[in-house]
Amino acid sequence: MSGPKVIKSLERGLRVLQALQMQPDSSLQELYLLTGISKPSILRILHTCARSGIVTRRLGDGRYRIGAMLSHAPSRREHHDRIAEAAAPILERLCERVSWPSDLMVPAGDHMQIRETTRARSPFLLQQERIGLPVNWLWSAVGTAYLAYCPTKERQRVLDLLRKSSRPEDRLAREPGRLNVILDEVRERGYGIRNSMHSGGYYGGPPHSDGLFSIAVPLRDGPRVLGAINMLWLKKAFSIEAFAAHHLAELQNAAAEIVSSVQRRTKR
Repeated sequence: MSGPKVIKSLERGLRVLQALQMQPDSSLQELYLLTGISKPSILRILHTCARSGIVTRRLGDGRYRIGAMLSHAPSRREHHDRIAEAAAPILERLCERVSWPSDLMVPAGDHMQIRETTRARSPFLLQQERIGLPVNWLWSAVGTAYLAYCPTKERQRVLDLLRKSSRPEDRLAREPGRLNVILDEVRERGYGIRNSMHSGGYYGGPPHSDGLFSIAVPLRDGPRVLGAINMLWLKKAFSIEAFAAHHLAELQNAAAEIVSSVQRRTKR
């Protein structure tokens, strides 16, 4: 007597999920090489899994990853992925409404790190940044927005790290008077802005101007801050004040929506 029949489609789906667990943040080509399953079949599997939240696809680079539904007792990386997963559809809708793109950034020791971005979704051709790119704390809009609102002990831990740095962009950590004025201004305005010395471009790389301004707000979850989101635009298009007058409320609403989404996902 023969045993139960094998469900081939389920077997292929499990192989794709196993590949994603072996290699998080995979492209379609990488999944094809890992599983040997045809690309059209992999796409159908990914689409089916995405409808149930088992798999998600990043906006910034189109790579696939295991969704929060299958994660338990998440590591720090997985926690940041959950925030990015919650933020992605909200940032995408924001970009559709205002056209200018946004980045989501989270703390990563002596720098912040891009975990999601809608730059590739914007009709404006801005400098593209990769997921995982490190960003300076003290010269960036997202860094000062985060530090202005995070708990005092956390802010102190970050500044203790930065005081050991010899990088020019970290020098403010050794000038508490100046830094406190900057953070007070962030709280008064309700958003962070780039330091005038910051021209953009790659953190720690050769200096060059990306021609952008940005404003940023924190993702405040009670006393905690989960990360920060920004909006970027061409300097020649708007002053900081004019852009904030038009779009700050939308950015703040997006931040609140992201935090609510993270809270709902955490309770599952």
